[in-house]
Amino acid sequence: MPDRDPEALRLLLKPASIRSRAQEMLRLGLAGNLLHFTVHPERLEACADYVLETIRANYPTLDIPFHARWRHFNVAGMDRWAVLDRGASFADAGERGRAAYDLAVVSVLLDAGAGPDWSYRDAVSGLRVARSEGLALASLDMFAAGLFSSDPARPLRTDAVALKRLDPAALAAGFQSAPGNALLAVEGRAALLNRLGEELERRGLSRPGDLFDRFLAAAETGSLRASHMLGEVLASFGGIWPSRLTLAGIALGDTWRHPLIAPGSPTAGLVPFHKLSQWLTYSLIEPLQWAGIAVVDIDELTGLPEYRNGGLLLDTGVIALKDGAEAAREHEAGSTLVVEWRALTVALLDEIGALIRARLGRTREELPLAKVLEGGTWAAGRRIAAERRPGGGPPLTIVSDGTVF
Repeated sequence: MPDRDPEALRLLLKPASIRSRAQEMLRLGLAGNLLHFTVHPERLEACADYVLETIRANYPTLDIPFHARWRHFNVAGMDRWAVLDRGASFADAGERGRAAYDLAVVSVLLDAGAGPDWSYRDAVSGLRVARSEGLALASLDMFAAGLFSSDPARPLRTDAVALKRLDPAALAAGFQSAPGNALLAVEGRAALLNRLGEELERRGLSRPGDLFDRFLAAAETGSLRASHMLGEVLASFGGIWPSRLTLAGIALGDTWRHPLIAPGSPTAGLVPFHKLSQWLTYSLIEPLQWAGIAVVDIDELTGLPEYRNGGLLLDTGVIALKDGAEAAREHEAGSTLVVEWRALTVALLDEIGALIRARLGRTREELPLAKVLEGGTWAAGRRIAAERRPGGGPPLTIVSDGTVF
């Protein structure tokens, strides 16, 4: 492989590159030239109808929040973060913001697919809570118990020292993972948090909450661009991902290869997504807003290429497998099939967002993509999966190491 241009590679860490490569994949699909999928734009209207129906059911007043980790802390009609926040009596907005970032970072990084057989018993409601809400609640309970803090006197924090020494057994216990209630990729999740601790120290950070202070300092005029936040997230945490592309000394994180993309360019064959980093960035916006900082240009970030949004497109027929037998097979995250699926998801979420705004008469500022996702495509993907398959699993099976989906 020829030497790669470092400046061109750094562009793959920008949301504009995620979007442009996804749109290139969509053009290939519309021309019938992809390896694994066909694209059926005539079915976008029906898909948008289904999403809009879901939005109206979930948010009848159309007062839709951002798609962020904070939504998953609402369990059994109670906002558990709000309960923790009130009980903590944080000294000021800075202490509260740092704690919120400490929680959000570990909770998002632990949010990879749980698998169909796992659930978490909520000690407050007595309910068994599965999937993203169960993972969120478990991470919140572990955070409140001080599992991620090295200082017993200050449990409501996440620090590099505690993260580096966290072992899979402690994480499994926190998630109530056991025979008959196994959580997927516990060791992979623990290793990810170990690497997070190491990377924080390399970056001169003692805790994820230090990033909150960096953002406050950067918001000199009281506002901050979402793309700047994503850049800081990728710079601060980009070294934690295992077995990923590093070219010219640049860790490219959630970037994968596809032979048809950008031929002849300095970054030919590379398709970036940065799904967990973008999901984390969406989740870091609200603590800044609570502190009075306006986060602008949120729509520069993209839709999230994960199995709920991607599953919605498959289940509504907007995209289809060329070989239907692929639905019964397991697929690695780096396979060309999964790369196509994820890129098509990013591009088509933009199309669905535009249709939803047109139906509701809303602007991008009034209804950014982050709200369309929440209202929205993610919820609609979960809903249609439950209608189509026992247990509500995705239409494709991905081999997960706990760091992509």
